[in-house]
Amino acid sequence: MKVFTPTGVKQIGRMNNVESAWLINECIAGNEDAIELFVRQYETDVFRLALSIVGDQAEANEITQETFLSALKSFRLYQEKNSLRAWLYTIALNHSRSHLRKQKILERLRTAVTTVFQLEERHKQRSPEDVFIQDEKEAAIWNELNKLDERHRTVVVLRYFHDLSISEISEILAVNEGTIHSRLHTARERLKRSLENLHGE
Repeated sequence: MKVFTPTGVKQIGRMNNVESAWLINECIAGNEDAIELFVRQYETDVFRLALSIVGDQAEANEITQETFLSALKSFRLYQEKNSLRAWLYTIALNHSRSHLRKQKILERLRTAVTTVFQLEERHKQRSPEDVFIQDEKEAAIWNELNKLDERHRTVVVLRYFHDLSISEISEILAVNEGTIHSRLHTARERLKRSLENLHGE
């Protein structure tokens, strides 16, 4: 089930600051087309981020909805010094962690995301749930990534699957950039050893 079904509004690629400011002002003003554009622009990434944390499509769908509702209600508090995407990811991450706490499913962090979910770029109208395993090698990487603890897995997901900069990840997690670099290095080394052992079997 798709949470949102925007019609007639196309995704426009990564927005610059001017475009983001326009979009926010239009959303605050209640422009329905702008709201649809905002949702279409980020819904897949928000869904995938939530899925990588909670490991359940239904919950990730619910988190996606909660994230956009929270963002729309909080736009007046948004500070332009922060990137819109990083700000939205912070909201999504907070909702994801809240779900884990409320439902007492922290143990699912060890088994979440056993397959890679990826939306075909040429089929923009497909729902975030309509995803598939790219190949066995990629699935193996995700299986090993899943074995990392949350703080190391989260930085890898944000850096390499959502293409965020170190500064953006630092902003989202409220952790200094040096710590982000350290966690990424540790995660890469652990993944490298795990995959080497896997292929050596």
